[in-house]
Amino acid sequence: MNIEIWSDYVCPFCYIGKRRLEEALTETGLTEKVEVQFKTYLLDPNTPVASGQSLIEGLAAKFSVSKVEAENMLKNIEEQAKTVGLHYQVNKMKTANTIDAHRLTKFASQHGKDLQVAERLMHGYFEEGEQIDIEEVLLAIAEEVGLDTEQAKAMLRSDDFTEEVQRDIEEAREIGIKGVPFFVFNSKYSVSGSQSREAFVEALEKVAQEEGVKPILQVLGTDSAGQCDDGSCDL
Repeated sequence: MNIEIWSDYVCPFCYIGKRRLEEALTETGLTEKVEVQFKTYLLDPNTPVASGQSLIEGLAAKFSVSKVEAENMLKNIEEQAKTVGLHYQVNKMKTANTIDAHRLTKFASQHGKDLQVAERLMHGYFEEGEQIDIEEVLLAIAEEVGLDTEQAKAMLRSDDFTEEVQRDIEEAREIGIKGVPFFVFNSKYSVSGSQSREAFVEALEKVAQEEGVKPILQVLGTDSAGQCDDGSCDL
């Protein structure tokens, strides 16, 4: 079974949705029977690199609200994250441009390390407050998961995997993805947003029963609450 996940590493609902999918895979006993692929979605490709701006300040400016109001928005998401065992550090998070993070994941996929990199990027950003658009941080992550750091450095300083990132973005447009996380199962069913574990279980069970059948994509869970799109997150 193939699962494609469109996400961005600064989308708070993407990490929550990832955990709920993992819970559903465990519940259905399908963890070892799926191939997961992370696909690129850029919420804001124009975010400055290594700006150092706190996420609270960024949200306050984006939504024209006070810093206190922006912090409260994030605190609500922080509580949601706790329900799946994640401990967001909203006061440590900074705005980040994720293009290089996505390119690093593409590079890692050639070495069978893409899932580890994706998990480590999300953990670092949301639970450690790491600035994941700084080369030093990305190389430390590469080394931690067992990638060759010199090769990773050369990749980051080139344009390698930029085309692959753009192909993912174009594919998202073609199939109508307007927000993340967005999960596609065997090119047949999809789950949009950080839906409940039960929604993921339903999708997994349907695909498991119909393995090999590839009709037109059907959307499960039409309520898209709990996701991020180009304009904002459902805060």
